[in-house]
Amino acid sequence: MRRFVTIGLMLFCACVLFAQSFDVASIKPAAPMEMGRILVGMRGGPGSDDPGHITFSNVSLSGLIQYAYDLKDYQVSGSGWMDSARFDLQAKVPDGATKDQARVMVQNLLAVRFKLVVHHSSKEESIYALVVAKNGPKLKVSAAPDPNASNEPGPPTVGKDGMPQIPPGARPGTVGMMLAPGGRMRIMANGVTIAKFIEPLGMQLDRPVVDMTGLTGTYDITLDFAPDPDVMRAKMSAMGVGPPPGVGPPPDAASSEGGPAATIFSALPDQLGLRLEARKGPIDLVIVDGVRKTPTEN
Repeated sequence: MRRFVTIGLMLFCACVLFAQSFDVASIKPAAPMEMGRILVGMRGGPGSDDPGHITFSNVSLSGLIQYAYDLKDYQVSGSGWMDSARFDLQAKVPDGATKDQARVMVQNLLAVRFKLVVHHSSKEESIYALVVAKNGPKLKVSAAPDPNASNEPGPPTVGKDGMPQIPPGARPGTVGMMLAPGGRMRIMANGVTIAKFIEPLGMQLDRPVVDMTGLTGTYDITLDFAPDPDVMRAKMSAMGVGPPPGVGPPPDAASSEGGPAATIFSALPDQLGLRLEARKGPIDLVIVDGVRKTPTEN
């Protein structure tokens, strides 16, 4: 009986290990980015139209850690080069794996290929709390998903206002951000929660953004504003790419309608009925204790 129990435990352990590893995985440095242009992609995996494959394109090492541990960008603490070192990852996911299991698989892949070692911590930091403005939200609730929508609708189109638009047929969860001619920025989101919307929003600010709106729906969101040139330069420099030509418009830069382009702080209440409050708050962090700059061979 003891022998059968031992064999059973060995088989159980083998199954657990199998469930935490990709069937096949390849990771390599991404091609250099063009000046002022950042194209980052992630597709496939459990819960998508292609659950058996997961692909990251031009993703920073910090971004891979964010995915692996389900974090925001401000929750990863480590060397600055982790934001600029970029990689392409392709992996075959075992049948029946869940999203959480896929994240663990990426954790284990990073530990093996990059010798990544981390620990968890928490500290009080300056944050922006995203809250509902005085007169309530001005958000468009998303329509029911279109079952015929394309998983890859293509690049944004340009609307009558000269600003980019999310193309028709984009699936819920599509998010885009683009600097238009004249130095105006547009954040576009289709069928997203507020928690998802604050990801691109936080990229335009100098501190973490925490959702404190209490809103639980999914929304179609468009936000136009004049980006802070200092924040944009710092963010893009950290990612290893120079700012695009024309970056750095003043807050009163002309909009496509002829009026001033608002800062992000005034655009949020005017356009979406939301506002940012400067606060202090606890932030959960993953601290990188050790990591290699290049992965071991595939």
